Parts: sequence; structure tokens; C-alpha cells
Amino acid sequence: MSTRFRTYLLLSLFTLAWTALGRGEEPAAQQRPQNWAQRVQIDGVPNLHKVSDSLYRSAQPSKEGMKNLKATGIKTVVNLRSFHSDRDEIEGLGLGYEHIYMKAWHPEEKEVIRFLQIVGDECRQPVILHCQYGADRTGTMCAIYRIAVQGWTKEQAINEMVNGGYGFSPAWQNLIHYIRDLDVELIQKAAANAPVVSPDGRDSALPVPNVVPKPDVRGN
Repeated sequence: MSTRFRTYLLLSLFTLAWTALGRGEEPAAQQRPQNWAQRVQIDGVPNLHKVSDSLYRSAQPSKEGMKNLKATGIKTVVNLRSFHSDRDEIEGLGLGYEHIYMKAWHPEEKEVIRFLQIVGDECRQPVILHCQYGADRTGTMCAIYRIAVQGWTKEQAINEMVNGGYGFSPAWQNLIHYIRDLDVELIQKAAANAPVVSPDGRDSALPVPNVVPKPDVRGN
């Protein structure tokens, strides 16, 4: 058994234990900044929150949940899970679909770039982003979205990711370090300039929305 696999196994067991203790609990309403993602109730879509008009985040939706998301206007599903496809859940619904194979123990810049390209494409908005729990991988991508697209500081975005009531597990401290070390300007440029493949298979270049010059300090 490799050292990397043993580490992953231990982190997975820790995460399962954290889940059993009640991950995803919402903080008291009076303690929650208004610009943090707001909870939305849709049957079959656990841990669902609205991040912006362009982006929603959740845990794994069921087939019923995907149908309900489609009915509410969601256009594109982005799945961050490494070992689960949403093909069965979205079959016949006409939803756009992207599968980004993100590993919580080893996030990569190419995954971030692809996500920013998708969420930055007005033709594919609004987007629903999910992993298994809607907490760790999803939280990391949403934090980077806050920084790269909405102009939040890294600490503002990390604060929401960790304390927003989405269930972020303390086992994944590496994700916090990843965000702090991320070269945001480089990611923005790469997402804006790299060729991407549109759903019909044609190459195109999708710009990332402009960064807000003055972030809302309520994210502290």
C-alpha cells in the first residue's frame, strides 16, 4: 500500500467521521454575512446554496433533484467527483454537463481554469457545481470563484468556505493552503486565453468576467 493511498484512506475515514457528527450545519442567521451563499430548498438537491446569479453549489443531486434544477432554470451541471458520473441522473433532461475529475487531496490548476471558463460562459449560466457533500471540493472552487471573478480577498473567501455552514471538513487543510498559494492572476489569464471545447465539440475561447475592483468587506 503506497504512502499516498494510506494518507488518502486516513483522510477519507476522518471525513466520514466528520460527516457523521453533522457536517453541513448552518450557522445562526444573525451571524451570517449577507453576501455569503444563501440556502435554497429544492427537493433532491442537498446542501444547495445560491452563490450568485450565475452559480449555485450543492451536494450530489438525485435524478429528481436534477429534474427540479432543470425546471428552475439551471442550464449546466458541473460534477467535481472523481469516481461518480451524473450521466444517469441527467439522462433525457437536456442539461449541459461537465465532469471535472477533482481530487480533494490534490487539486490542480487545469481543473480551476476549466471551471472558471464554464462559469464565465453566459450561454451556460446558471451553473450548478457539486461534489459528493458540496463542502470541500465544491467549497474550494467557489472560494476561487469569489476571488478570481468577484474580487474577494483570499481570507474573505476562505472564511466563507470554512465557516459558511456547508460542512467543510478540517481534514482538508491542504485545500486552504492551496487557495492561499494560488497565483490568481495567472489563473485568470489562463482561463481567459486558453482554448476550450464547447459542448458541440468546436474550439472557442471564453472570457472570464471582469474582477470587481472593490470587494465587499462584509466577507470578512
